[in-house]
Amino acid sequence: MNIKVSEEFFYSSEPENLKPFSPPGVLSLFCGAGGLDIGFLNQGFVVPLAADFDASAVNSYNQNHPGNTAVKVDLLTTTPEELHDMAANSQGGAENIRGIIGGPPCQGFSRGNVGRCPTDPRNQLAMRYADIVNYFYDKSHIKFFLFENVPEILAKRNMQFLSLLREQLSTNFNIYEKELNASDFGVPQNRRRHFIVGICKDVKAGEFEFPMSLGGAVKTVSDAIRGLPEPYFFQRGVKAAKIPYHPNHWTMQPKSKRFTSGEMPQGGRSFIKLDWDKPSRTVAYGNREIHVHPNGSRRLSIYEAMQLQGFPYSYTLSGSLSAQVKQISNAVAPPVAEALAKCVRKHLFS
Repeated sequence: MNIKVSEEFFYSSEPENLKPFSPPGVLSLFCGAGGLDIGFLNQGFVVPLAADFDASAVNSYNQNHPGNTAVKVDLLTTTPEELHDMAANSQGGAENIRGIIGGPPCQGFSRGNVGRCPTDPRNQLAMRYADIVNYFYDKSHIKFFLFENVPEILAKRNMQFLSLLREQLSTNFNIYEKELNASDFGVPQNRRRHFIVGICKDVKAGEFEFPMSLGGAVKTVSDAIRGLPEPYFFQRGVKAAKIPYHPNHWTMQPKSKRFTSGEMPQGGRSFIKLDWDKPSRTVAYGNREIHVHPNGSRRLSIYEAMQLQGFPYSYTLSGSLSAQVKQISNAVAPPVAEALAKCVRKHLFS
């Protein structure tokens, strides 16, 4: 995969001091397949260590980024001290880690989880994120963090939990919050996510500013996937190399009569048909909830979903079809990640 790097990042702004310096590192927590990391890499950061509990996501990350920097880690049982030791043994060491990025699993908050509740054990991963941020501040004096989650984290039922999370995250950082929609950043998808950025309190750089919408016409499903060849239909045991066009251009064989009748039911989540001339609905699927292709004859392929998320064309995901569904559903859209990384870079490191 080709990662573009902003050259201005590597030099002092003073003409007499035009000397390269080591780009700052970020620790990526709950890295998944690497959508958030792509944005920071494109803006000149490095990621010496990435962590996730999903083995397929870790494999996807490492097959797209050199160095095998992603590791399978249960962040609920791994202490901040242990994670700092792992970072210390990474390329560049823990002292080069200047920030932490990541989005803890959101199922405990998401309205897509009908059984959600504030005490969902998965919510504790958000508190563990705060523990790690504060530990790395104490040990390595990191300058920032970036936290991502679903907008439902702001719901009334989550207020007590969110208040505690904010309290923990603001121990050493001034925090800034904003909801962003991926469609405002060149992504052909309506995907709203809540972001919290923390800037170290001893940084005298004014108020942090979130990225502004690119403006202009939003990209549509047609812009992203019209004209692609038909995907490969799932067969048990198939190898990625056997899938034509792209290793992830595959989907389930359509079996429901709804695919041949030309009629999709109104409402519900199982048969949502996309519109060519509009942005996609949010790419967040269950195994039987992958959106229906605009032609109505099948569900989207994984590769088509990747394009609706704004992933590079050369990016590939590993694992079973269901594992890939999970990875693409959980990912931060890379163009949104890059817009945020650019703002962090400008605020702290330019």
